[in-house]
Amino acid sequence: MAQFLQVHPENPQPRLLKQAVAFLTSGGVVAVPTDSSYALVCHLDDKTAVEKMRRIRQVDDKHHLTLLCRDLSELSNYAKVDNRQYRLLKAATPGAYTFILEATKEVPRRVSHPQRKTIGLRVPENKTLLELLALHGEPLLATTLIPPGETEPMNDAQEIRERFEHELAAVIDAGACPLEATTVVDLTSMEGGGDPTIIRQGRGALRTLGLE
Repeated sequence: MAQFLQVHPENPQPRLLKQAVAFLTSGGVVAVPTDSSYALVCHLDDKTAVEKMRRIRQVDDKHHLTLLCRDLSELSNYAKVDNRQYRLLKAATPGAYTFILEATKEVPRRVSHPQRKTIGLRVPENKTLLELLALHGEPLLATTLIPPGETEPMNDAQEIRERFEHELAAVIDAGACPLEATTVVDLTSMEGGGDPTIIRQGRGALRTLGLE
């Protein structure tokens, strides 16, 4: 049975977020609010938790998972970023964007794309999620909470609890969050002077990236 942790959206209680951190460090998968719908998160280095998260979503190892980072300095530990890519990242973070970048050796091979050796990275803007990341002390591996066979993400904590209560360790309820996935931008296409490639247009505005 998933624990239901109700926190204040602007001043989330550290006591409750520490409970969520405990679930994560012990191998649990937790549903968290973001600035673009709910996401599933787990500990980066926990193979069993990663497999469970993929199983809940029913996606294979070719589906890009995303590292949630607190800021750009943390992100640069896990992705190879040149000056052009960095300027674009700086303009769009924090925000509702997921960027596909070449993974560094800090990223376990089992969570990067098996052929391309790339990873999704994002710096969210949601207060509760940022506080959770700070308490956890390192990035969390994430995927948008889109139920199997569906195309729209979920944003209602109670509905998530009822639907996945036997598969999740906890659901963090910080009130309503948007019902739209992130905008996904592949920045590996910028290598060699190319332009960013829009993989999915979502909540993040393209004009922020200068791509309208």
